[in-house]
Amino acid sequence: MADPLSPAALDQLFRTARSYNGYLDTPVTTAQMDAIWELMKFGPTSANALPARLIWCTSDAAKQKLAALAMPANAEKILSAPVTVIIGMDLEFYDHLPDLFPHADARSWFVGNDQAIEAAAFRNSSLQGAYFIMAARALGLDTGPMSGFANDAVDAAFFAGTKVKSNFISTLGYGDPATIFDRSPRPAFDRFNTIV
Repeated sequence: MADPLSPAALDQLFRTARSYNGYLDTPVTTAQMDAIWELMKFGPTSANALPARLIWCTSDAAKQKLAALAMPANAEKILSAPVTVIIGMDLEFYDHLPDLFPHADARSWFVGNDQAIEAAAFRNSSLQGAYFIMAARALGLDTGPMSGFANDAVDAAFFAGTKVKSNFISTLGYGDPATIFDRSPRPAFDRFNTIV
């Protein structure tokens, strides 16, 4: 049984962590990007499906291409961040299940079942996107997850010729505290929870 994390660790991951709108002029290294993946890949997904496919936009050209497909406020964030990550979902994730989940014929659960494929890809890539955020925070980095972009256009620009579709995007770097608003309300347990 693991011990609870320290209050400082809980602050870093949850209580004082924020979504940033801008970043300090400090680069994010390839080693840091790899370290994020090396943590987030351990988060649970259904049948270890791991449907998320990440594109790490680090070059000016990639960021310009992505920014052109986002609403203006988000375009500015994309262009100013050291990295913006496209979290996609592979609608052919099941082809990897014989390797990733060898305990059963999990591939057969999905082949030909578009509804199950789409639900599993969306749910589990969303989970992996959340693991990305928490892994980045655990490693001392900050994120700015967002919607507000043209999914179909992003798919055509970044995932052409594949069965990968974009889920959401997130900036990544060392957050500039001057770019965040006051924290929005976070209600107490009784407001949104029921014990039965």
